[in-house]
Amino acid sequence: MSVYTSKTMGATVISNPYVGRGVVIGKTADAKKAAIAYFIMGRSENSRNRIFREEGQDVVIYPFDESKVEDPSLIIYSPIRVIDNKVIVTNGDQTDTIYAYVAEDASFAAALETREFEPDAPNWTPRISGMLTMENGDFTYEMSILKSIDEAGTGCARYHWTFPSVPGLGHFIHTYEGDGNPLPTFQGEPKRIIVPDTPEEFLSDIWANLNEDNKISIYVRYIDLETGEVTNKMINKNA
Repeated sequence: MSVYTSKTMGATVISNPYVGRGVVIGKTADAKKAAIAYFIMGRSENSRNRIFREEGQDVVIYPFDESKVEDPSLIIYSPIRVIDNKVIVTNGDQTDTIYAYVAEDASFAAALETREFEPDAPNWTPRISGMLTMENGDFTYEMSILKSIDEAGTGCARYHWTFPSVPGLGHFIHTYEGDGNPLPTFQGEPKRIIVPDTPEEFLSDIWANLNEDNKISIYVRYIDLETGEVTNKMINKNA
């Protein structure tokens, strides 16, 4: 198989029982829309007790049953925020860090230099982030992962990628290579995936192939590059 071969999201996640949290950005095959997807999975009752809610252009994660919340610090955050011509999508409160830096005309990369992986030993869950920038009827996007350099959490390894938009192509980064104790951290660069023309197809392909026991919520946003029209699709398992 060529290193340039792309797979559907379904084919990419189906064999992994615990992908964790996933960020996807890309362009539809018809070259008309930007596509973003974000999903969460969970093993513990605390992690599974979550739903997505839309608040204007942003998305916020809330507890489904507030009486069952054990530790909100790493599970309650805004995974998607919009500022000016940019859409930020991450798996933690670094969304707000990036937003604050962009508001001051600083960069995505500079914002993430101030953050590191999550303090949830022994997993040291990586922080995964993406930002799409719309300009001149098209867009570019960036992705990042901040992860522990070793099993002891000694220091933070930082990786940053920038991509042009290419019809039918997207990139997917997630937190875990699979299930385990501790959880094995994502390895390598963002995976090349195929982006279909409709948000319905994209959402259903991902959701149907995530592990049934562990999947919690998914959110897909398509942005028309000519008109700016936004189409959102969401599933909350707990709804």
